[in-house]
Amino acid sequence: MVVGKKVVVLDYGSGNLRSAERALARVGADVTVTSDFDAAMEADGLVVPGVGAFEACMTGLTSVRGERIIGRRLSGGRPVLGICVGMQILFARGVEHGVETEGCAEWPGTVERLEAPVLPHMGWNTVKAPADSVLFAGIDAATRFYFVHSYGVREWELHAGEGFAEPLVTWAEHGVPFVAAVENGPLKATQFHPEKSGDAGAVLLKNWLGTL
Repeated sequence: MVVGKKVVVLDYGSGNLRSAERALARVGADVTVTSDFDAAMEADGLVVPGVGAFEACMTGLTSVRGERIIGRRLSGGRPVLGICVGMQILFARGVEHGVETEGCAEWPGTVERLEAPVLPHMGWNTVKAPADSVLFAGIDAATRFYFVHSYGVREWELHAGEGFAEPLVTWAEHGVPFVAAVENGPLKATQFHPEKSGDAGAVLLKNWLGTL
């Protein structure tokens, strides 16, 4: 039962905070938008949104000790969901206009500019999810999700090793293949915006709430 699960949407000056709040409330979450450290730590689930530049998002995140919140939650197995640039900052680094910025390094890998005739990648696109995905359970393979980005992770670098399972990686394509979503234990993320993806996004968010 997902109704009443307490979810904090982390307010660090970036992201579609109210859109995320409304979308989560729609599927039964008890949502708070805040930058409060303790509230973010104590919630059943934490959502880290993000729009704009990687460097600006990291600056905002560290200003509210967001990287510590994410790290401490994950060390205790507490669920975190990153959205758009909120997914990108979970990787080790971002490179924009020749400037390299360190990310949260929860996953190895580099966020870099996509190679495509038209950027940004803006609009609806399909994704290719693993058969055993929890986030995409009950969602038809032809379903489209809403993307707005020019940068992404084009190579997945974390693979199964001793003591941990292979993360589930969902891919999409715009000019080149890129990571569209990741499911890695308590840490999950989407490059697209589920809060702007209509009924399909609502199903995905409900699936996430069901893991809390």
